[in-house]
Amino acid sequence: MKKTLGILATALILCGCAQDKTLTFTPGSYEKTVIGYNGPLSVRVTFSDSCITDINILSHEEMSHVGSFAFDELIPQIKEANGVGVDAVSGATITSIALMNAVTQAAEEAGVSNMEQFRKNRVDKVEKDIEDTWDVVIIGAGGAGLAAAAEAAGEGNTVLVIEKNGEMGGNTLVSAGIYQSVVPYLVWDSSHPDATQGLGYDGEMHPKVKMGTGCIRDLNLILGWSEEIFDSTFYRTHDFVPGDIVELSKHGVHPEYLPTLKALKHEINAYMAWAKPKMAKGVPETQLTLFSTKNLHLFQTYYGGLRNSAETNKWSYSEFDLAKQVVEEGEALKPWLSSMGIEFHEQQLMMSGEMWFRGNKMDGAKIDTDGDGEPEYYEGNWGSYVMAPYHTLIKANKKNQVMKSTTAYELIMKGNRVTGVTAQKQSGAKVIAHAKKGVIIASGGYAANINKVINTNIYWKKDLLSPRMGSTNRSSMRGDGIEMAQDMGASVTGMGWTQLMPMSYADDGSIAFGSVSDGIFINPNSGKRFVDESSDRDVLAEKCFKYGMAINGQLGSYLFIGGETTSETKERRGIDIPGKQYARTIHQLPELIKSLKLPATPSVIEQTIRSYDEAIMAGKEPDDVPKKYASSLIGRAKKNDDGSYDASTYSLDSVMLTIRVLAPSTHHTMGGLKIDAWRRVLDNADKPIPGLYAAGEVTGGIHGGNRLGGNALTEILVSGRIAARSVNKFK
Repeated sequence: MKKTLGILATALILCGCAQDKTLTFTPGSYEKTVIGYNGPLSVRVTFSDSCITDINILSHEEMSHVGSFAFDELIPQIKEANGVGVDAVSGATITSIALMNAVTQAAEEAGVSNMEQFRKNRVDKVEKDIEDTWDVVIIGAGGAGLAAAAEAAGEGNTVLVIEKNGEMGGNTLVSAGIYQSVVPYLVWDSSHPDATQGLGYDGEMHPKVKMGTGCIRDLNLILGWSEEIFDSTFYRTHDFVPGDIVELSKHGVHPEYLPTLKALKHEINAYMAWAKPKMAKGVPETQLTLFSTKNLHLFQTYYGGLRNSAETNKWSYSEFDLAKQVVEEGEALKPWLSSMGIEFHEQQLMMSGEMWFRGNKMDGAKIDTDGDGEPEYYEGNWGSYVMAPYHTLIKANKKNQVMKSTTAYELIMKGNRVTGVTAQKQSGAKVIAHAKKGVIIASGGYAANINKVINTNIYWKKDLLSPRMGSTNRSSMRGDGIEMAQDMGASVTGMGWTQLMPMSYADDGSIAFGSVSDGIFINPNSGKRFVDESSDRDVLAEKCFKYGMAINGQLGSYLFIGGETTSETKERRGIDIPGKQYARTIHQLPELIKSLKLPATPSVIEQTIRSYDEAIMAGKEPDDVPKKYASSLIGRAKKNDDGSYDASTYSLDSVMLTIRVLAPSTHHTMGGLKIDAWRRVLDNADKPIPGLYAAGEVTGGIHGGNRLGGNALTEILVSGRIAARSVNKFK
């Protein structure tokens, strides 16, 4: 979230109010501060004796391109209308309402002559209906839709993308932005086992990544995994504990994943033959080159997604062909993304629920969008997932476009084939978009539709889900694409398996970015850790419900505490965001705990932090609650030449802690449209519906009952590209 001081947005226009909208004001400038989606929004509104002449955004906490883009759209409309009867910008409703509230308060202070009229004043847009034809029509301009658009345009197709929100990006913009895939040159290579560097696709040498504490243990566990057919009967008389792979490994494997397990064991044995002699000589695990293969990724996707329903009568796990496809084609993403100007951190990260160090963090994109021969830089998810594929789309053909603030509501069918989409622009204009080759639905899941989540749920205990629960999703993620396809006879699969994101702000459900490997979860009642923070997301959420407390009505609320190295965007590290995040030293903690009215004793929290850090410095797991993977301290200590910590230099007193009030919220819906490996949408007889394809979270079957962190972003990119290629193949 970007806080910009000074004048961020201003749009001076001559006062030209229509006669029936004439109002009077006391001339002058009036500053007002209201609460936006993410924090305070300060606005200066200037009036003449009859019109709004200027609106300046002085400061805000809204996320770039998610909320803040509403300013540029709304300010000219409010000024032209001379009032706030204008429509909120799709996808930025709360930010829009906040801006209009600030303007209304300013008008009230300026003594507006007719507040009722001021609230009603609007300028209606008059747009003609549109009917046109493209080769490919895509519903949704999120990560999957834009990946499909870039691929389809690259294959010579004309492409229309229809986007419900007022800006591109969808849920991808509010994600952590890390996609999960093995990067071969950054990990251990059996053909060059002692190599400390690897040759990248860019022709440069890059340092190999190191193992994390606990990795060797998991590899040994996989080596001992039973190769018998999975025995679900054991769990008829014993509780299935998500994330308990020690127990799970005793009960076999589903037959389609057995070859993967055998191949993986062969790879692990080769690695162990190299690693064990080094460890016997005292080399710590954290100094070994990271073991990571596609088979490990695939097998962890399988057992990480293997889940039993709340009634213990239905199992879910990843469909083998789809999961394998995502894992294998994920390795081809980096060169493809780089060809569009995207830049990477050359590392393999771990994020919440990812299970291994194979997260790939994109660092924005450099793209020559104005054609002057010099690339411009677009940061973060906006540059990586939006501007890069969007530029590829629009430069390929003048006819290609993204139609924003346009809601698709019906598929067009001729005979048994889908041939287009009917939509409506926010102005009311109708859009009939014909597709010569095919329609790709990439409209996302339905995690923002809390009632649908509750009504379809078969995984969570009913008392844990409530209509008050927050969501990390954009408000537009309601399952519209699923329902449109169902109206055409499409089948669905995996409905009722919803993933909760444990690292979400308790006040509004928005995602709290960061890594679980460098932070701890604190019980707000006892002040102690209560879970292995590197566990699967559903495991974390369940423990939050069990050990957390209700804060502002949100069940499962707890404290997340990280140190100075906590993974986070620079704008949010070390600052206060009221209701969400606080920057405090350990000595300032008592006052904060008191203000939050939490039962936990600050001295217990301090001792929890120190004990945790002592264990990490000693290269072992914490005594209170084990933690498989930890990458850094909460406090501060220097490192020795071999990478180990020098405990004598440890300090916590002066460290600025990052303290967040978090709770589980809805994050990802595993269920959706049933597809084949070509991303063709299937009907109730498992036959492809001609002309209809789907990509991303709108589909089901890929993640089983629990999605690994980072797998969704891999999947949206891979499936978007596959769907685009399939449109040409089956045209």
